[in-house]
Amino acid sequence: MKKLFETPIFLLLLTGVLIGMNFPLGKIAGNAGVSPILWAFLISFGAAISLLPVLASRNILSVPRGPVLRYALISGLISFGAVNLLVFSVIPHVGSGFTALMFALSPVFTLAISVMFKLKAPKFLGVLGIIIGFAGAGLVAYSRQSGAGDVQLLWMLGALLIPVTLAAGNVYRTLAWPKGQSPDALAFWSHLVAAVFLLGIFLMAGGVGEFSKLSHVPVAALLQAGLAGITFPVFFRLQQYGGPVLLSQIGYVAAAVGLFAATLFLNETYGLLTWVGAGVIMVGIGVTILAQREPK
Repeated sequence: MKKLFETPIFLLLLTGVLIGMNFPLGKIAGNAGVSPILWAFLISFGAAISLLPVLASRNILSVPRGPVLRYALISGLISFGAVNLLVFSVIPHVGSGFTALMFALSPVFTLAISVMFKLKAPKFLGVLGIIIGFAGAGLVAYSRQSGAGDVQLLWMLGALLIPVTLAAGNVYRTLAWPKGQSPDALAFWSHLVAAVFLLGIFLMAGGVGEFSKLSHVPVAALLQAGLAGITFPVFFRLQQYGGPVLLSQIGYVAAAVGLFAATLFLNETYGLLTWVGAGVIMVGIGVTILAQREPK
């Protein structure tokens, strides 16, 4: 089992499925009037509180200093605070399925930034998987735009910021990974920073009374917090063993899972072109899996 959790392609699929389930849960929260800031806080708080006893039991819970502190601050603010704030702000306006598909654009941006910083790039088959997945995401984005005249341009632009922010965080976390640090410890401190940041924004906006709205969706809130506690230890292991470009391809898996979940559980409807695009994304995932099986 330990070796399985060090296999990049297994970690990719598992992380993508877990993140894909965030989108329908976020839509449920938005429909109940829960603030996007509060829901984003719930994710980071859920991740941190779940990891706390794990770190304590392994005796690796120490106050971060130097590179670890800098890593936690930057990755917490960019990758989790800013991204989740964007995600749950745009979901009520563009839909959970479409927001999930914004994650499918991050591999292209991540690959471009990785090449700029001279990180190891994938071979031909890996790049082909990214291109196919991007083509599928483009089809879905086009189909969504052409059938949604009531979607405001501002929210569409906000959604497009998601893959850019994700890509920046993906590359930073690899470049700045402190030597010898546990992925669980980095996940804990990063999410603790994100939780404090989001809570501060929430309180400054006068949202104390908004906490009561979580009682409108207690099952979804508990599921979201618990899901975060499972997701991010796996996410950081994927970062460690797979690197930023492979990690970014969780967007393809999350997009497909989010689209199917939104259809099955939230009655969101999508046209034929959207499903064709989703199928192309699945082909891209398949090519990525084949690329991982190529000799290094």
